[in-house]
Amino acid sequence: MTDHLVRVLVVDDQELVRAGLRGILRERYGFTVVGELGTGAGLLDAVIRTRPDIVVMDVRMPEVDGVAATQALTAAAEAPPVLILTTFDDDAVLAGSLRAGAAGFLLKDAPAEDLQRAVRAVVAGGSWLDPAVTGRVLSGYRERALTTGSSPRVELLTPREKDVLDLIGAGFTNAEIAAELFLGEGTVKTHVGHIFAKLHLRDRSAAVVFAFDHGLVRPGERRPSAAADGRAGARGPQRHLQEIP
Repeated sequence: MTDHLVRVLVVDDQELVRAGLRGILRERYGFTVVGELGTGAGLLDAVIRTRPDIVVMDVRMPEVDGVAATQALTAAAEAPPVLILTTFDDDAVLAGSLRAGAAGFLLKDAPAEDLQRAVRAVVAGGSWLDPAVTGRVLSGYRERALTTGSSPRVELLTPREKDVLDLIGAGFTNAEIAAELFLGEGTVKTHVGHIFAKLHLRDRSAAVVFAFDHGLVRPGERRPSAAADGRAGARGPQRHLQEIP
C-alpha cells in the first residue's frame, strides 16, 4: 500500500492500548486509524461504516471476544483481513484465531516498528506469526488445516507449484513470489489456486501449515530481501517477529 494511507480499525477494550496504537499507526508512518471499538460487538457495522484495509484486534474482550468477532467478520463477503494483537500467548486461543480466519497474530510486547511491518504485510496479502509460539500454535491448528480427511502429497504439484508453496511457507507475499521467480503476479495467483485445489487447502494459513509439516520451511526461515519488498532497508532486524503468508 504505497499510494494511500493504510486504513486501520482498532478493536481493543483498553483505552490506553488504543491510544498507543493510534500513536504507532499514524499518518507520518503511512497509516490512519479510521475507527475504534472496545469489544467485538458491532464489528460488522463498524467495518461497513469505516471501510478499513485491516482490523487490528485484541483477543480478550467483553461481550464478543476477538476469536468470535474474527469468525463473524471473515464469514462476510469482501471482509478486510484481521491481525490479532494480544498479551496472551495462549496456544489454544491463538490457534483458534487462525481457524477463525485471522491472517496472523503478534504479541503486545513486540516493538512498534514490528506492528507497522505486520500491518503492511497483512494488507499486502500475507500473514504474521510470532516465531516464539509459531510451532506450538501450528500444532494446535494443524488438525483442522485441511478441508478433507485426505492426505494430499507434495508430488501432486508441478515443479513451479512446489517453488511457489516453498516461498509461501518462507514468508513471501504474491508480489514477492512474482519478483523472486520472475513471474507475473497473476500467474502466481493462478499457481496458488492450483496448490489449494490439489492439496485440499482451505486458505493461506493452511498452506503454511502444510509447508511446515512437509519440511519445506522451518520457523525462522529466510525472508525476501528488502529490495524484493520494494523498500530497500525498510525492514531492519526482525527481532521478535517473522512474517509468514
